[in-house]
Amino acid sequence: MKITFILPAIGKKPGKKYIGTWKMEPLTIAVLKSLTPQNIETELFDDRIELIDYNTQTDLVCITVESYTAKRSYKIAEKFRERGIPVVMGGYHVTLCPEEAVNYCNSVIVGNAETVWNDVLNDFQSGNLKKIYQGGVGEYVVQPDKSIFNGKKYLPVSLVETGRGCCHSCEFCSISKFYCSKYYCRDHSLIVEDIKNSKHRYTFLVDDNLVADRRNAMSLFEDIAPLKIKWAGQGTLSMAKDEKLLRTMKKSGCELILIGFESLNKENLKQMNKSFNYAIGERDELVKRIHDAGIGIYATFVFGYDNDDERTVNDALEFAKKHNFYTAAFNHLLPFPNTALYDRLKADNRLIYDKWWLADGYNYGELAFEPKLVSAEKMSRLCRDARKEFSSAKTVLSRGFASLGRTSPLMWGLFWGMNLRLGEEVDQKMNVPIGENLDELPK
Repeated sequence: MKITFILPAIGKKPGKKYIGTWKMEPLTIAVLKSLTPQNIETELFDDRIELIDYNTQTDLVCITVESYTAKRSYKIAEKFRERGIPVVMGGYHVTLCPEEAVNYCNSVIVGNAETVWNDVLNDFQSGNLKKIYQGGVGEYVVQPDKSIFNGKKYLPVSLVETGRGCCHSCEFCSISKFYCSKYYCRDHSLIVEDIKNSKHRYTFLVDDNLVADRRNAMSLFEDIAPLKIKWAGQGTLSMAKDEKLLRTMKKSGCELILIGFESLNKENLKQMNKSFNYAIGERDELVKRIHDAGIGIYATFVFGYDNDDERTVNDALEFAKKHNFYTAAFNHLLPFPNTALYDRLKADNRLIYDKWWLADGYNYGELAFEPKLVSAEKMSRLCRDARKEFSSAKTVLSRGFASLGRTSPLMWGLFWGMNLRLGEEVDQKMNVPIGENLDELPK
């Protein structure tokens, strides 16, 4: 028996390379490979870096689906099903929209696959593949088998999962919907082993909120400190109120933390149900504490909430420049399916596309709804302009010298490669056709 794993791309412009910073290792595929019995042959086609061989000799195709890649996933599935090859789909989008996905494949896995993957394979081999498998949360008790990445050119960063989910309930977040606003930590012995098996100098601890459980976080940092790694992860600004936590993070090798500021406007934060970011009066001080601890900040902002206009975008840009963040993202709001945000915008009749992820003509970088204070087109342009300004030579130079005093020489070298590339990619990411790989079309 042979299984073909496929990771779809968001989309691709004709004759252009796929966005470089989007080429991370597909950790989900490595987990599925580990769960698959060794007597089953496997292969991987990563649509981001190679063409898919639709004529490959295989018995079963497995596609992991995100909302951004749903349209592309369904097109890929159709080509294999035309040959009579069954297709199984899983991932965040499938879990949020199983009733949609089941129309495009033979079987869907809702939730995490660990508890049901063997059932899927056994049922397939016996000719009894079910339409839907309820995977639930699942326990991550296996080590990812990254041998399936051999020969693939990904970014030189090792991904190590430390937990799943988040205890918060942000209106726009598909992760909180997926995990019902709960956090599930991974066993530390598995994390340590995973890190030891990693081959790169840089490690990204895959966790939507690494400090969601303080006791677990402190214990984890103490366990990985002896490994002498340099790592990045995701946290919240409120962690800066705990100086002991910051010191322990830094001692364990933390060099960069992604923090979702999302907005500097209190009413916007209230609307997105992100009240834990209310520390408006002490925001500057909390940022300073993180920087003083020797940790860089990857700041993210999202625009399109009801109080957003040109002024709020500019305020966020100036805030990011003032603090010389390691890097920053200025993103437009996107209503993911079955989130509270999507339901609200649909009820208000503000969706431009009922299902933007399937809509013909929808491109990456465009808004899928109408904001209240500016047009969708203008908000998209404001976000693009903020990225360009933050990536300008003058701003990058200022941030680079600030970073030199905060992080290690290793991370300072990475700063230039990362930020120069991000600057080059600002326009490359605009108007990427969702669901299309135009290089596959007949010439």
